Amino acid sequence: MEKFKVRVEKLRKECNLEDFTFNTTEDIAPLEGLIGQERAKKALEFGLKIRSDGYNIFVTGISGTGKTTSVEQAVRKTAEGQKVPDDWCYVHNFSNPDNPVALKLPAGMAVSFRRDMEELVKELQIELPKELESQLYEEHKNQIIKEFQDKKNEFLEEFENSAKAANFQIKKAPAGIVMVPTVEGKPLEEEDIEKLTESAKDEIKKKQEILYEHFNQISREIRKLEKDAQRKLANLETQTAKTTISPRIEELKEKYKNFPEILKYLDDVEKDMVENADSFKERREIEILPGIKLPDRPSSLYKYEVNVLIDNSCLKGAPVIKETNPTSYNLSGRIEYRPQYGAMVTDFNMIKPGALHKANGGYLILQVLDILKNYFSWETLKRAIKNKEIIIEDLNEQYRLINTPTLRPQPIPLDIKVILIGNPLFYYLLFAYDEEFKKLFKVKADFSTIMDRNKEGIANYVAFISKICKEEQLLPFDRESAAEIIEYGARLAEDQNKLITRFSEIADIIREANFWAMSENSNVVKAAHVKKALEEKIFRSNLIEKRIEELIKEGTIMVDTEGGVVGQINGLSVLTLGDYSFGKPSKITARVYTGRGGMINIDREVKLSGTIHNKGFLILTGYMGEKYGTDKPLVFSATMCFEQLYEEIEGDSASSAELYALISALSGLPIKQGIAVTGSVNQKGEIQPIGGVNEKIEGFYHTCKVKGLTGQQGVIIPSTNIKHLMLKDEVIDAVKEGKFHIWAVNTIDEGIAILTGVPAGEKDKDGNYPEGTVNYLVSKRLEELTKNYLKHQKIQSSHRRKKK
Repeated sequence: MEKFKVRVEKLRKECNLEDFTFNTTEDIAPLEGLIGQERAKKALEFGLKIRSDGYNIFVTGISGTGKTTSVEQAVRKTAEGQKVPDDWCYVHNFSNPDNPVALKLPAGMAVSFRRDMEELVKELQIELPKELESQLYEEHKNQIIKEFQDKKNEFLEEFENSAKAANFQIKKAPAGIVMVPTVEGKPLEEEDIEKLTESAKDEIKKKQEILYEHFNQISREIRKLEKDAQRKLANLETQTAKTTISPRIEELKEKYKNFPEILKYLDDVEKDMVENADSFKERREIEILPGIKLPDRPSSLYKYEVNVLIDNSCLKGAPVIKETNPTSYNLSGRIEYRPQYGAMVTDFNMIKPGALHKANGGYLILQVLDILKNYFSWETLKRAIKNKEIIIEDLNEQYRLINTPTLRPQPIPLDIKVILIGNPLFYYLLFAYDEEFKKLFKVKADFSTIMDRNKEGIANYVAFISKICKEEQLLPFDRESAAEIIEYGARLAEDQNKLITRFSEIADIIREANFWAMSENSNVVKAAHVKKALEEKIFRSNLIEKRIEELIKEGTIMVDTEGGVVGQINGLSVLTLGDYSFGKPSKITARVYTGRGGMINIDREVKLSGTIHNKGFLILTGYMGEKYGTDKPLVFSATMCFEQLYEEIEGDSASSAELYALISALSGLPIKQGIAVTGSVNQKGEIQPIGGVNEKIEGFYHTCKVKGLTGQQGVIIPSTNIKHLMLKDEVIDAVKEGKFHIWAVNTIDEGIAILTGVPAGEKDKDGNYPEGTVNYLVSKRLEELTKNYLKHQKIQSSHRRKKK
């Protein structure tokens, strides 16, 4: 057994303090850039630099590896030296108001253009009304009106003379004019007309018709004159307005002469301003009742405003946008509404940008889970990337029974690099089930959870400690405390030669160790403070673990740690509760009897075992057949069970323990209950590595401690797990003192020899096992069970023949 014991120096790989060239982390420059992620770093560099279509980046890795922070730093560093993208603004579409026009300007010029348009409108609001109220304008206007009145009066005077000549007098009525016949200049009354002869009446009627026709001709001429006058007045106003507006528009055209789209827009503005010069006049409120005024109608001058959607004047490189709430509207922008006269109205000034607009010409960083949790966001993002344009639309439109009028802004061309960050599971699911995903996200940057524990890795770890201390103004760490942090990183990595890259967990321990150091008024963080932080972290989480230990101590959970029992062994499992994992022993029993039922796993029969556990159990059948059944059939029945276990069992790390229990039951040799076992097994009887080896060893150590250490207790682990050992000081001290032991084995034969104290035995040249060995006893028992079964079958067959 001694040769299988793991030496104390193998139980934990400690740092060599002589390799540290610093006294405290104050002497070390803070870490910059990615650490331990060369693969991800190269993938990011490639993805950020290549400009071809579809080379967007999906960053994968579990939480806590620092991928979000590292990616943002890498992206910002890349963006610093790149060109600042153009500004974008929306303006009124004078030919189609429902489709606002998108204008592009160099960075910083959009705000300048808006200011110029605002100043233009303000200036015209002052100058244009002045011109339209000037003496010269009034003279021209009055001249046109006078000419119209004079001609109108001529026509009316001529008509009056014609009526008087025909002995008629003209009277005005609500419905128009009335022709009243006269005698010697006096109008006739109705009763006077009735007294006239019929021929006289007919004569009056004929004259009236002639006069009415003449009046209609005059009215048409007057309307023509009126229209002509109105046209002249409009032309006068237009010419006056154009004289005022055009020079100012020309100034803007000269300023923006290198932008054809701006020039076209200014032409449209000039035309509309000239046609709507009245819009610049002062608006007066209308009082319908004392103290009650009509609501002020919106000014039409909003048409000349400029909605600056994106202003990149403050950027010093390409934009980097991290959107934390990527709804469809937050990505592609939205159209807002305002209430007006009981209805909801909008215009181009209420178009708001989304993250795609802000990141256009640069980089957009998104969490894939946030994208997938928001309806329509994933499709919105894909559509924008695929079509290379941003379309602002109202998503509610497709769900309304009656569509309401809304804007359809001109799409904006999109040039962007999207970086998605998420769990590897999302990458594989999207790759498998979304056909467009692989075309749009061609670069995968995979963040590893571990890094090499070499000189470079250790130096980076120390630099990381220095970075956290300086950024958060923590106490410096001395060499011993830095070594404790590094060893803790190796424990989390479950490998003596690796370090964990889940730096959020390392940073937490750094902060907590600083707290305990400050509590003791220390100037530096020492190793004792790091150990204290780790102990307190465990104490805050190990309530259930301690309760299980109490139940074991009082015998409620039945675990034997002394003596020997046939067909019974202590297996080891790991329970994970949130961020805390601990080992727990489980009693495994095996019973053998005559029959041909083979091996039955009770937990499997009642569906309390997972698929991996079932596979591990079925492997035992292959091992038994190869080991003991090559020259004879194996006819026996056996049942195996995890006692007092009522939740689902998963994993194959207990398969070797199940096999040891079965071998003990077949051989009749008792297993030492002070020794627990972990390790999976293959059909050749080779012990395979498992996870959680440190937690399992420590879990059984604590069980033995509460029940009483005897010096004969310990754990058997696979030899391939020795490099994963990073045990706590308490367990290592117990091993040094001979109170606890750890054995490492490669095969089932090596393990059963430790458990029973009897050699396993190997076949000789005749295929027989040495007498007295474990395998000899198992083989002999299997032969007995087979003979018993065949004997019983023969008796049963004889009874059946007699009955016949």
